Amino acid sequence: MHETPQQLKSLPPPLLAWYDANRRRLPWREEVSPYRTWVSEIMLQQTRVAAVLPYFARFMDALPTVAALAAADERQLMALWQGLGYYSRARNLQKAARIITGEHGGVFPDTYEALTALPGVGDYTAGAIASIAFGRPVPAVDGNVLRLAARLSGYDGNVLEPKVRALIRQWMAEVIPHDRPGAFNQALMDLGAMICLPNAEPLCTQCPARNFCAAREKGLQRQLPVREKKAGRRTEQLTVFLLRRGNAAAVRQRPGKGLLAGLWEFPNVPGALTEPQAAAQLAQWSLTPHLWGKRFEEKHVFTHITWEMTVFCMDVTGDGPAGWVWRTEEEREKFPMPTAFGKLER
Repeated sequence: MHETPQQLKSLPPPLLAWYDANRRRLPWREEVSPYRTWVSEIMLQQTRVAAVLPYFARFMDALPTVAALAAADERQLMALWQGLGYYSRARNLQKAARIITGEHGGVFPDTYEALTALPGVGDYTAGAIASIAFGRPVPAVDGNVLRLAARLSGYDGNVLEPKVRALIRQWMAEVIPHDRPGAFNQALMDLGAMICLPNAEPLCTQCPARNFCAAREKGLQRQLPVREKKAGRRTEQLTVFLLRRGNAAAVRQRPGKGLLAGLWEFPNVPGALTEPQAAAQLAQWSLTPHLWGKRFEEKHVFTHITWEMTVFCMDVTGDGPAGWVWRTEEEREKFPMPTAFGKLER
């Protein structure tokens, strides 16, 4: 199946009418600019809208322009992103902001090709910015659109294969209305989030495409889209030390590359240590425990890995290894910490 399905050709008028009556009121839609659209789309990658809303408001208050983002201190940037996860997104935002200010005179690129050249901007994000902020007829194909296209057309290709994604993108490029491309892409986002649901029964009776949807006609809503099975999430065990010296807690910075790169963490070692092993580890760090506190277990789930953490809390004397910082409660915002560690203090 290579010709654009008739179901997709029939989609724009009823979809846009539905969108005009039912669209979600979101801050980056109420006040549209290339910068706001870009930041919102990066935040929304792998993250729910409800979780993004407070972060977006705080980010815009602190860094309202591309120039402000480009000039921001990394600690400020990480503090603004703290808890949102996938921290490489924030670093790529700043890299791109510095390219825009340094190579484009502070003017946001307005073509799909120029946008995809920016760090962290892929096909979908470039399509969203180009269509929403600049009115260019470029599709923005994400998981929602892949699901909608597969169900509407009855197409059973594996949507995780690049060639299938490219085909669906080609279809959407042919049907996107040139007079309202941004509204069309946002309507697809809303339809996928509100009606054509991914992991629940789709609300077919409320769908503007219900009269010509192949999946509904054939009862294939649960079978489409076809996806490969994801590889299993691996599990790692970790022993974390919540060490206090007076009113300060020991923290250290993670390496500049890899998972949670450059963020701050509580000292930790691989494996699930027993209490004698934990005491031996403290001795290696030249620390002396003088009050053992509680020990508890905690779990944190990332996209491809689960951390099973054994946590020891204690008061100690000593300075610890070079590079450690004894952070007071008042200094917490100066040392951005991912949720995986931050929640251990609560």
